[in-house]
Amino acid sequence: ASFLVFGLTLCGIYALVGLGYTMVYGVLRMINFAHGDVFTAGCFGGYLVAVFVPGVDSLLGVLMLIAVGGATSALIAVVVERYAYRPFRGSRALAPLICAIGVSFILQYSIRGLFGTGSRAYPDIPWLDLRLTFGIFEVPTVQLFVIVAALATMCGLHALVNHTRFGTAMRAISEDADTATLMGIDVNRVITLTFLIGGAMAGIGGVLYAMVFKQIHAFMGFTLGIKGFAAAVLGGIGNIPGAMVGGLVIGVLESFGPAALLS
Repeated sequence: ASFLVFGLTLCGIYALVGLGYTMVYGVLRMINFAHGDVFTAGCFGGYLVAVFVPGVDSLLGVLMLIAVGGATSALIAVVVERYAYRPFRGSRALAPLICAIGVSFILQYSIRGLFGTGSRAYPDIPWLDLRLTFGIFEVPTVQLFVIVAALATMCGLHALVNHTRFGTAMRAISEDADTATLMGIDVNRVITLTFLIGGAMAGIGGVLYAMVFKQIHAFMGFTLGIKGFAAAVLGGIGNIPGAMVGGLVIGVLESFGPAALLS
């Protein structure tokens, strides 16, 4: 049971990162390889709140950490889209790819310059460090909290995409951007909001990751970005429910795999 709960915890984090990849690809048919570093920025945005704002050990404080982490990544994602990706729209496939890799390095070394190369520790939150007992099993409270928070975020995104005018516009652009423009949809605005939401997903995932593993560093986004990208590809990139399923598969396999296969 403990392996399963930990696998579901990883699932929530990987799915949130994978959703950013799959949303951008669904609208622009472009892989945002800087997305892992947007994730890292969210981790450090939450870290600044944890260090400088008192009272983060309360439920309200934890929700503030998550909100600030999501807002930090969302803001960076919007700036990246506006000044790095938008000029290359419609260019050959290699130009956006090179730009995305370049943006990734810029974000990595900007975070390194601000926070250094060493690991930074998230503060202990006593009520998240408790362990709940279910029969013979003990489950850390933080893992249950991450599962619930990730699930709530993904359900909110699913409702936004499938039951709002913005979601309809996003799906229309994904099908045919030229026709969507003729129907009066502001393509630039929808793409910007797509990056904003995808960045927010990554930032929320970053803070949840930091709550579980307690340590963050400037280059952590590469590994998490690869895992999130794998979740998106496994679920069918461009498919939002698929990214959630992909995160579930990778998270559970990562949790059970070492115990099952390694001595």
